[in-house]
Amino acid sequence: RIKYYKTYAPGTAVVVTGDKMAFVASVVSGVASLSRSMADGRMQMVGLLLPSDFIGRPGRDEASFDVTAVSELTLCHFHRQPFEDVTRTTPHVQERLVEIALDELDAAREWMLLLGRKTAREKIASFLMLIAKRTVHPDGHVLGNTSRIELPISREAMTNFLGLTIETVSRNITRLRTTGIIRLESKCQVEILDMDRLEDLAEGDSD
Repeated sequence: RIKYYKTYAPGTAVVVTGDKMAFVASVVSGVASLSRSMADGRMQMVGLLLPSDFIGRPGRDEASFDVTAVSELTLCHFHRQPFEDVTRTTPHVQERLVEIALDELDAAREWMLLLGRKTAREKIASFLMLIAKRTVHPDGHVLGNTSRIELPISREAMTNFLGLTIETVSRNITRLRTTGIIRLESKCQVEILDMDRLEDLAEGDSD
C-alpha cells in the first residue's frame, strides 16, 4: 500500500540537491548517476546507482545529491512517512537499511582510493570490475574468467565519473583490448576475456 513504481527516461532528473523528498526508493532496473554541482557550475559524478541500490534516507527529507537517470530507470518508490513507520516497527527492515548504509560507506572508501591513488588504467579496470560484479554477478563473487557486460554510461560520462579525459579513457580501453583482456562487441558491450588479469590491474598489480 505504501509503494508505487515509476519509470524515468534517460537524462531525466529524479531529484536535485536540496529538493524536499516525499519518498525513498529502490532501483529496480536501469542505472542512475549520483552527482553534486558546485557554485561555479562544475559538476562531479560521485557514484552510480544500480539495481537494489537505495535513494533517500528515513528521517531526512532533503536530497543531498542530484540523482539522474542514465538509462531507462525504474524505481520502486515508497511514501517516506509510512516507510519510516515501517522501519520503526519492523526490525529486519532496519537491519537491511544498516547493511545498505555500510555498503555505501565501503563504496565511498573505494571511491576515495580510486580518485586519489589509482592510475588511469587502474581506474578503468576498477570500473569494468564494478559493472561486472554488480550486474553480471550481483552477489559480488565472480565465477569463471569471462563475462559479457553492457556499459551503463557513455565514454564521455566515464570521463566525469573517473576524473579522466576522453582521450585517456579511449586510449586505455584500446590498450586493454590489444593486450587481450577485453573484447569490444560494440561501443556499449564489452566481453571480459581475462577476469583475473583485469582484477589484478584494478588492484594495482600491473605484473
